[in-house]
Amino acid sequence: MSRQTEPQNWDPASWTAETWPIATCLHGFPPVRRDGSTLHDAPVEEWDEIFAQIERVGFSLAEMADSHIRPADYDEGKRDELLAAARARGIEIPSVHLQRRSVVMPGHEAENLAYAHRTIDAAAAWEMQVFSTGLHQPFSDAQKKALWFWTAEGPQDPDDPEVWDLAVRSLRELGKHAADVGLPMALEMYEDTYLGTASSAVRLVEEIGLDNVGLNPDVANLIRLHRPVEDWREVFSATLPHANYLHVKNYTRDEAGDGSWATSVPSTMETGLINYRQVIQEAVDVGFRGIILAEQYGGDSLGVCATNQTYIRSLLPEEATR
Repeated sequence: MSRQTEPQNWDPASWTAETWPIATCLHGFPPVRRDGSTLHDAPVEEWDEIFAQIERVGFSLAEMADSHIRPADYDEGKRDELLAAARARGIEIPSVHLQRRSVVMPGHEAENLAYAHRTIDAAAAWEMQVFSTGLHQPFSDAQKKALWFWTAEGPQDPDDPEVWDLAVRSLRELGKHAADVGLPMALEMYEDTYLGTASSAVRLVEEIGLDNVGLNPDVANLIRLHRPVEDWREVFSATLPHANYLHVKNYTRDEAGDGSWATSVPSTMETGLINYRQVIQEAVDVGFRGIILAEQYGGDSLGVCATNQTYIRSLLPEEATR
């Protein structure tokens, strides 16, 4: 088991396979507790147990998605209490992922933009390294009922130049704020949004036009869809040069040759459709020097992420890449 015992060195020029920052998601921990209260409001003792489990499987970094904790809604005392609990277990929180609060969500544009600004300020106060977000919206009723949410239809960004321009303006505003507090901003690829195809995602980042704003090419979000999808090789080839943060997971996939049906199931990174040996090599070759975040849906999410961490480290350069 690869376990980093020293605090993370954030100088990318020093990173090797052993020290490259690899974080785990919190998908394995239900955001709503048995009594109906949220994990966001849980006492620090419960978070200590979560951090203990994360430490035990060999992670020293954990992404804080706002599905589990909303850093923008923590006061200074609660923040410091949680960070102290994490540090006591050797866990750092290098990133926040703001999800399902799109800045072009109809009727919620201003509210979600303000929330994102507050989250950027919180990320800086928590001394994080990355602010990650996207344009996906809350699950539809059909997605809430489905075994796997990606098998049902969700909200879609419209083919409307005015809404596109609003997305560019709002994300540029957030990017400038992030730059002012010293943070990169990563935009996660997600189906049926303006970040849902390689060409659209690259165009969006280019129109935002800020050096600190890049992509989080979570291509697995796309290959799991039960419909025709872009070739994962082509998507990575187009988006990795713009990547500054990387969510990784994998799915097995089968489909009809005529495109009439497709199916997918979560897998380990090594056994799914995407060949991450090729992806990681390509990412390093084009200059990616960012945090890699292991994700998994279903089963023992944390355990699979730990397995994936070992696999990822076997793919990264053994010597520092300058």
